[in-house]
Amino acid sequence: MFKSASDQGLRQGGRAWFRELFSVQGSVIPAVLPRTLFCAAFALGIYLLHERGWQVSSPILGSLVPSLVLGLLLVFRTNTSYERFWEGRKLWGSVVNLTRNLARQMWVAIQEKDPADHEVKVTAIRLLPAFAIALKLHLRGDDPNSELFGLISEAQFAKLQTMNNPPLEIAFWVADYLQTQQAQHKLHPYQLAACLKALDGLVNTLGGCERILKTPMPLAYSIHLKQLLMLYCLALPFQMVASVGWGTPFLVGLISFAVFGIEAIGLEIENPFGTDSNDLPLDAICQTMRQNIEDLISLAPSTGIWQQPVQASEGRDGA
Repeated sequence: MFKSASDQGLRQGGRAWFRELFSVQGSVIPAVLPRTLFCAAFALGIYLLHERGWQVSSPILGSLVPSLVLGLLLVFRTNTSYERFWEGRKLWGSVVNLTRNLARQMWVAIQEKDPADHEVKVTAIRLLPAFAIALKLHLRGDDPNSELFGLISEAQFAKLQTMNNPPLEIAFWVADYLQTQQAQHKLHPYQLAACLKALDGLVNTLGGCERILKTPMPLAYSIHLKQLLMLYCLALPFQMVASVGWGTPFLVGLISFAVFGIEAIGLEIENPFGTDSNDLPLDAICQTMRQNIEDLISLAPSTGIWQQPVQASEGRDGA
């Protein structure tokens, strides 16, 4: 049974591999296809000139720019873009962890001296997933929308519509609530310090995400890289037309697709906060945080369950 399940998993993995191999959605094919076809057409023109007797073959061009292109593109461009992508993912991982920890601390540590305190605490804790959603919308350049319904009041929603930085405003509301609870002796000063430290961490992640968003790749580098790439691809047919012949356009198109594709991947992932297939799944992350908070507030702290002795099972006693 285990062998058949393993074989089935291998077959499914093989089919998934081939589906990804021929997948267009989520790939950079649409972005690089025009450039690839241009280079292939240029190579076809060079081949036709060569067939008519023109001296267009020049192997010396093979040493013109390959080392510069491959070094600049493969090492710097892709590594820098992936570093931005991975840093964005780590920052959002911090948002998830800090939100969970802060919600747990608020739910357990803040005392409820009258029935109204419970509803106020629930409202304050729901501001934490609201912070994450507002952060996502802020990074995408979107205004607060219906995703925040059920997490904040109508007055708060209207206030966010007028703010330049909605997640920062939500962090202010949480801090104000915590300070109020400590002033009313419902939160110990040490616990307040721990909660504010977690809240500071959330604000730091906001700044980290904004740093990635507002620090694009230098324009001069992008321009020079594109020029080198095009020079490299247009030099290819001169190098291979004498030896490859009619296959020159196809081989040039294949190589152009490879190098332009790597550049396009770098462009695709350098801003990881958008809505493209290769961006971070921020919608799913925010939905997970919202569900985590709803699960948390469905629990009842200080129920005394730890005051009950644990009864050993009969099987354990018999052992």
